[in-house]
Amino acid sequence: AAFIRDEMMPGEWDVCVTSYEMVIKEKSVFKKFHWRYLVIDEAHRIKNEKSKLSEIVREFKSTNRLLLTGPLQNNLHELWALLNFLLPDVFNSADDFDSWFDTKNCLGDQKLVERLHAVLKPFLLRRIKTDVEKSLPPKKEIKIYLGLSKMQREWYTKILMKDIDVLNSSGKMDKMRLLNILMQLRKCCNHPYLFDGAEPGPPYTTDEHIVSNSGKMVVLDKLLAKLKEQGSRVLIFSQMTRLLDILEDYCMWRGYEYCRLDGQTPHEEREEAIEAFNAPNSSKFIFMLSTRAGGLGINLASADVVILYDSDWNPQVDLQAMDRAHRIGQKKPVRVFRLITDNTVEERIVERAEIKLRLDSIVIQQGRLIDQQSNKLAKEEMLQMIRHGATHVFASKESELTDEDITTILERGEKKTAEMNERLQKMGESSLRNFRMDMEQSLYKFEGEDYREKQKLGMVEWIEPPKRERKANYAVDAYFREALRVSEPKIPKAPRPPKQPNVQDFQFFPPRLFELLEKEILYYRKTIGYKVPRNPDIPNPALAQREEQKKIDGAEPLTPEETEEKEKLLTQGFTNWTKRDFNQFIKANEKYGRDDIDNIAREVEGKSPEEVMEYSAVFWERCNELQDIEKIMAQIERGEARIQRRISIKKALDAKIARYKAPFHQLRIQYGTSKGKNYTEEEDRFLICMLHKMGFDRENVYEELRQCVRNAPQFRFDWFIKSRTAMEFQRRCNTLISLIEKENMEIEERERAEKKKRAAKTPMVKFSAFS
Repeated sequence: AAFIRDEMMPGEWDVCVTSYEMVIKEKSVFKKFHWRYLVIDEAHRIKNEKSKLSEIVREFKSTNRLLLTGPLQNNLHELWALLNFLLPDVFNSADDFDSWFDTKNCLGDQKLVERLHAVLKPFLLRRIKTDVEKSLPPKKEIKIYLGLSKMQREWYTKILMKDIDVLNSSGKMDKMRLLNILMQLRKCCNHPYLFDGAEPGPPYTTDEHIVSNSGKMVVLDKLLAKLKEQGSRVLIFSQMTRLLDILEDYCMWRGYEYCRLDGQTPHEEREEAIEAFNAPNSSKFIFMLSTRAGGLGINLASADVVILYDSDWNPQVDLQAMDRAHRIGQKKPVRVFRLITDNTVEERIVERAEIKLRLDSIVIQQGRLIDQQSNKLAKEEMLQMIRHGATHVFASKESELTDEDITTILERGEKKTAEMNERLQKMGESSLRNFRMDMEQSLYKFEGEDYREKQKLGMVEWIEPPKRERKANYAVDAYFREALRVSEPKIPKAPRPPKQPNVQDFQFFPPRLFELLEKEILYYRKTIGYKVPRNPDIPNPALAQREEQKKIDGAEPLTPEETEEKEKLLTQGFTNWTKRDFNQFIKANEKYGRDDIDNIAREVEGKSPEEVMEYSAVFWERCNELQDIEKIMAQIERGEARIQRRISIKKALDAKIARYKAPFHQLRIQYGTSKGKNYTEEEDRFLICMLHKMGFDRENVYEELRQCVRNAPQFRFDWFIKSRTAMEFQRRCNTLISLIEKENMEIEERERAEKKKRAAKTPMVKFSAFS
């Protein structure tokens, strides 16, 4: 406000630089000026004419307007929104513009297209980086083709097998189902740990397995080591933020310093990360970004290597990602490595993106419009992508990864990339439009007819699922040994463990019984040669392991006298008390307090008062032997605290009511500052008196209180109190009780003070022994 009042004065400044948010917030200030020039950067923010920013900037008065934006990627209506902002008098009707330049009509009418270009020419200046910055180093892309690990092949097979009916076109070919299969297969190609239950554990550890279980991670591990050695700095882009979590674990394990940015990163952290990475002599080696979050406006030109861990459906998005490093200010040549899993859906997705990019560039060069409908993915095309490589994956479960050197992998990728680019260069527009995802020359074409299509009418293309692993139901050798009765020396059987009696801690058997049972178990472990494992969770595990093993090694069997003693002790606990009886006993203690034995005995079904009294005496003497005694005692003490609270509330209400002869008419409540606005004093008086009369600790007392309020003649026209619920009455009564308790305490303190004062005024008479 001070800045607007003191600084933003007419004639005091030439240029105002501000943000979209500030324009929206302070639009009344900006509307006061008549602007000579209005420049909007990232102008695609106003491509929707109904957005708030778009509506506000249209209210500003300006002589000239300039929009800076990238390519329009959706439809011609967005183009109208920008033109309407520039020249609202010329482009005033969206409906007229949409009808004149309808995409479907334009594709067939060359004159209409030429007319549109003639309209646009005066308003449009198109430039690319190479036109502006001649010294910008080149950008080179290499596609690295790699195989699947053993775990990836297993998961890829599971995903395909789940929807094998769709694969063989015998099931319902729903578009959403196909997209889901594609998404799951893409996750599998990236890293199997993206699926719950794939990562070995618990305990979950970051170790060699995080690399070896993913083909892409194996190549990435080799590639990063080489790039680190060369002194390069790397940007890694992925579609999936959960994959960035895996990459973070990997970077911490390898000791690579990194920054991370995704859609959830706050603006402050985002700026800090970019500054830390771009700082001179920065120690940050890797900057990992989610592809769409790391879009426009981010300058990471201090990096010279871009790794596309996985590719976007829209090739323009990947180009924008590469341009985070390949932009004006870059001093080194930029290398782009795109990781592609061979014989999987990824191969087809990248091919489709390349063709789309090539087709768009041909159409734009000729000055024509792009048919948006042709860019949409058809169901048949999706099915073809999913089928691609399925038979190859089903053929084996073994890993396709090799120990090749990274240089060999890069050379092979470079060669394959060059072949792909050459093939695309040769293809014209018509062949690109009719591209069927299978480049090779068909063997089924003869004299202009495709006999494969005719064959498909007769039979559906079938993908053979992998063969099931059959398990033998019996051991053949064992069967024939039994049949021929070939006798072999029998292996001595391990001694059977002693049968342990079902002894529960709440049955309170004599402690001596547990000593004998432990002795029996230790001797059994000695007979089977049991070795105690080391437990790292306890202090000094080695010493504990030695002491436990020493006990086992020195164990002796029970003597006949000890066996007889054990049988006798087994009858001396509360054997007829079950877990259900014990739970009822604990709940009764919680409900009535530990001293109310009569009520506790009534709650424990099937037990006489004498039995409950006997059990209670032993329970309070030996309760510390129970495993979860802390939990049990907390439960009982909570119940007893509630009982004490009920007693104190009853005393407070009794004391308050006793001070009045006719409490329903005379009772007054000292509210202080806590009266509240809704309830009147008459209503509060009625609630307290009725609660005391009915007994506040009775069950459903507040439901009955609600009924009394409805029946009371003095409230027959009081809609507020008659519409309150039982829960609301309970809350109000709790408030009133706390006020009464406070008032009682003040009265007691006053009485004590007066008593002390009277005692001080009374003269003390001394009596001698001889008086």
